[in-house]
Amino acid sequence: MKLRKVTAASAAVLALAVAATACGSNNSNSSSSSSGGGKKIKIGIKYDQPGLGLKQPNGTYSGFDVDVATYVAGKLGYKPSQIEFIETKSADRENALARGDVKFIVASYSITDERKQKVDFAGPYFLAHQDLLVKQGSKIAKGTDLNGQKLCSVTGSTSAQKIVKIAPKVNLKENPGYSECVASLQSGAVDALTTDDSILAGYASQAQYKGQFKLLGLKLSNENYGIGVKKGDTATVNKINDALKAMVSDGTWKTDVEKNFGPSNYKYEPAPKIGVIVK
Repeated sequence: MKLRKVTAASAAVLALAVAATACGSNNSNSSSSSSGGGKKIKIGIKYDQPGLGLKQPNGTYSGFDVDVATYVAGKLGYKPSQIEFIETKSADRENALARGDVKFIVASYSITDERKQKVDFAGPYFLAHQDLLVKQGSKIAKGTDLNGQKLCSVTGSTSAQKIVKIAPKVNLKENPGYSECVASLQSGAVDALTTDDSILAGYASQAQYKGQFKLLGLKLSNENYGIGVKKGDTATVNKINDALKAMVSDGTWKTDVEKNFGPSNYKYEPAPKIGVIVK
């Protein structure tokens, strides 16, 4: 009798362990089946970039990158309800793709030769330029004015390295996210913030910051935004490129750009040609 009880208990424990393992395995996939039998897709975005990728207090998401991701996912066969957005900070984007945490990333992800060694890119789907955001009344007017000044950027971003070449004596401070940099600029802890003008325009137009900052419009670089895909996944790159071409041709691209950037009076570039990098 004792042997039967122990065996039954062990079988129950084993069954629970197998079920838990199966559940955990499903959760780790970037594209999997839900409990209702429908497909799910995990897409990397930013959570703290107004106008591009922002997680709202009610748990919804807004921004141009979110709209692009949703459109592309639709062309790949996924409804909005089947999308799970995953926060991917700048410093972790390559790792997130390599681990399979997400199927692809739409997160103001500039295409560079260095990054192409680790991931593949579809696009570009947007052309931005590196710029500086300063407080109203600031004497900073060009890149070299940053020598001796405190500058904030984000860990893993290419912007900081470019500014150091322009202003070697700049006092650089790197934070995990842009929201921390904006808070530092508002408080006076730093004198300027650098990243893409599309990102800076989104912050400058937020209600709590409106009228406090100004965008210098320096166009310090060309930032070709691409959709990051795991290295070697050529099939997905091709499908995403087809989706992006359709987004431009059917007018959705322009509609979404104006919806997200129009209120900030940001002067955006025309839709880029898919596969053409502007140097």
